[in-house]
Amino acid sequence: MAHVHKAPYPVIDTDPNFTRVVRYFRPSDYALGAGLTALGPGFIYWMEKYQPSGNPGKPLMRAMKIAASENTREIQKYRVEYRKLKAQGKPMYGPSSLPLNVQRVSAEYSTGAFLNFDVIPWFNVTNHGYHGQSEGVIPEDEK
Repeated sequence: MAHVHKAPYPVIDTDPNFTRVVRYFRPSDYALGAGLTALGPGFIYWMEKYQPSGNPGKPLMRAMKIAASENTREIQKYRVEYRKLKAQGKPMYGPSSLPLNVQRVSAEYSTGAFLNFDVIPWFNVTNHGYHGQSEGVIPEDEK
Protein backbone atom coordinates (compact mmCIF):
# COMPACT_ATOMS: atom_id res chain seq x y z
CA MET A 1 0.00 0.00 0.00
CA ALA A 2 1.22 3.47 -0.80
CA HIS A 3 2.08 5.92 1.95
CA VAL A 4 -1.07 7.68 3.11
CA HIS A 5 -0.65 11.36 3.86
CA LYS A 6 -1.89 12.34 7.31
CA ALA A 7 -4.97 14.48 6.84
CA PRO A 8 -7.61 15.87 9.17
CA TYR A 9 -10.20 13.80 7.27
CA PRO A 10 -10.31 10.14 6.23
CA VAL A 11 -8.64 9.34 2.89
CA ILE A 12 -11.05 7.44 0.64
CA ASP A 13 -8.62 6.51 -2.14
CA THR A 14 -5.07 7.65 -2.85
CA ASP A 15 -5.32 6.91 -6.58
CA PRO A 16 -8.98 7.23 -7.58
CA ASN A 17 -10.36 6.56 -11.01
CA PHE A 18 -11.35 9.69 -12.94
CA THR A 19 -14.98 8.60 -13.26
CA ARG A 20 -15.24 8.21 -9.50
CA VAL A 21 -13.82 11.69 -8.97
CA VAL A 22 -16.40 13.19 -11.33
CA ARG A 23 -19.24 11.17 -9.79
CA TYR A 24 -18.35 12.56 -6.36
CA PHE A 25 -18.35 16.22 -7.46
CA ARG A 26 -20.36 18.61 -5.31
CA PRO A 27 -22.57 21.30 -6.88
CA SER A 28 -19.99 23.86 -5.74
CA ASP A 29 -17.31 22.00 -7.75
CA TYR A 30 -19.42 22.32 -10.90
CA ALA A 31 -20.06 26.01 -10.16
CA LEU A 32 -16.33 26.66 -9.69
CA GLY A 33 -15.50 24.83 -12.92
CA ALA A 34 -18.14 26.76 -14.88
CA GLY A 35 -16.96 30.06 -13.41
CA LEU A 36 -13.31 29.40 -14.26
CA THR A 37 -14.30 28.30 -17.76
CA ALA A 38 -16.25 31.52 -18.35
CA LEU A 39 -13.46 33.67 -16.94
CA GLY A 40 -11.25 33.58 -20.06
CA PRO A 41 -13.87 34.52 -22.67
CA GLY A 42 -15.36 37.01 -20.21
CA PHE A 43 -12.01 38.75 -19.84
CA ILE A 44 -11.58 38.95 -23.61
CA TYR A 45 -15.11 40.37 -23.96
CA TRP A 46 -14.39 42.93 -21.24
CA MET A 47 -11.11 43.97 -22.88
CA GLU A 48 -12.79 44.30 -26.26
CA LYS A 49 -15.53 46.43 -24.73
CA TYR A 50 -13.25 48.85 -22.87
CA GLN A 51 -10.18 48.77 -25.14
CA PRO A 52 -11.37 47.75 -28.62
CA SER A 53 -8.84 46.21 -30.94
CA GLY A 54 -10.36 48.05 -33.91
CA ASN A 55 -11.61 45.25 -36.13
CA PRO A 56 -12.90 42.50 -33.85
CA GLY A 57 -14.44 40.10 -36.37
CA LYS A 58 -11.99 39.97 -39.25
CA PRO A 59 -8.93 38.33 -37.60
CA LEU A 60 -11.06 35.51 -36.20
CA MET A 61 -12.72 34.87 -39.56
CA ARG A 62 -9.30 34.82 -41.24
CA ALA A 63 -7.99 32.33 -38.68
CA MET A 64 -11.01 30.08 -39.12
CA LYS A 65 -10.54 30.08 -42.89
CA ILE A 66 -6.91 29.03 -42.48
CA ALA A 67 -7.82 26.30 -39.98
CA ALA A 68 -10.22 24.68 -42.43
CA SER A 69 -7.66 24.31 -45.21
CA GLU A 70 -4.24 24.45 -43.62
CA ASN A 71 -3.30 20.79 -43.81
CA THR A 72 -4.51 19.94 -47.33
CA ARG A 73 -0.96 20.48 -48.60
CA GLU A 74 0.44 18.17 -45.91
CA ILE A 75 -2.13 15.46 -46.68
CA GLN A 76 -1.12 15.52 -50.36
CA LYS A 77 2.58 15.24 -49.42
CA TYR A 78 1.75 12.38 -47.02
CA ARG A 79 -0.13 10.48 -49.73
CA VAL A 80 2.76 10.86 -52.19
CA GLU A 81 5.25 9.63 -49.58
CA TYR A 82 2.93 6.75 -48.62
CA ARG A 83 2.59 5.59 -52.24
CA LYS A 84 6.37 5.82 -52.79
CA LEU A 85 7.26 3.80 -49.67
CA LYS A 86 4.49 1.26 -50.33
CA ALA A 87 5.83 0.70 -53.86
CA GLN A 88 9.30 0.08 -52.39
CA GLY A 89 7.87 -2.30 -49.78
CA LYS A 90 9.11 -0.19 -46.86
CA PRO A 91 7.12 0.68 -43.72
CA MET A 92 5.70 4.21 -43.63
CA TYR A 93 7.30 5.13 -40.33
CA GLY A 94 10.66 3.44 -40.80
CA PRO A 95 12.11 0.28 -39.28
CA SER A 96 12.43 0.03 -35.52
CA SER A 97 14.94 -1.89 -33.45
CA LEU A 98 12.84 -1.49 -30.29
CA PRO A 99 10.75 -4.32 -28.81
CA LEU A 100 6.99 -4.02 -29.41
CA ASN A 101 6.17 -3.17 -25.79
CA VAL A 102 8.69 -0.28 -25.81
CA GLN A 103 7.26 0.94 -29.11
CA ARG A 104 3.77 0.96 -27.59
CA VAL A 105 4.95 2.88 -24.51
CA SER A 106 6.72 5.39 -26.74
CA ALA A 107 3.55 5.84 -28.78
CA GLU A 108 1.45 6.37 -25.65
CA TYR A 109 3.83 8.99 -24.29
CA SER A 110 4.05 10.96 -27.51
CA THR A 111 0.34 10.65 -28.36
CA GLY A 112 -0.76 12.15 -25.05
CA ALA A 113 2.06 14.68 -24.87
CA PHE A 114 -0.09 17.59 -26.05
CA LEU A 115 -2.03 17.39 -22.79
CA ASN A 116 1.06 18.35 -20.81
CA PHE A 117 2.99 20.32 -23.42
CA ASP A 118 3.24 23.41 -21.23
CA VAL A 119 5.08 21.41 -18.55
CA ILE A 120 7.41 19.26 -20.65
CA PRO A 121 7.53 19.24 -24.45
CA TRP A 122 7.59 15.57 -25.43
CA PHE A 123 8.00 14.68 -29.09
CA ASN A 124 7.90 11.37 -30.89
CA VAL A 125 11.51 10.45 -31.62
CA THR A 126 11.13 6.71 -32.22
CA ASN A 127 9.84 4.68 -35.14
CA HIS A 128 6.78 2.63 -34.28
CA GLY A 129 3.68 1.35 -36.01
CA TYR A 130 1.13 2.85 -33.62
CA HIS A 131 0.08 5.88 -35.63
CA GLY A 132 -3.50 6.88 -36.32
CA GLN A 133 -5.03 8.93 -39.08
CA SER A 134 -8.41 10.44 -39.69
CA GLU A 135 -10.65 8.69 -42.18
CA GLY A 136 -9.78 9.63 -45.73
CA VAL A 137 -6.12 10.58 -45.21
CA ILE A 138 -5.12 7.34 -46.92
CA PRO A 139 -7.77 6.31 -49.48
CA GLU A 140 -9.35 2.90 -48.79
CA ASP A 141 -8.13 1.41 -52.09
CA GLU A 142 -4.50 2.10 -51.14
CA LYS A 143 -4.47 0.49 -47.69
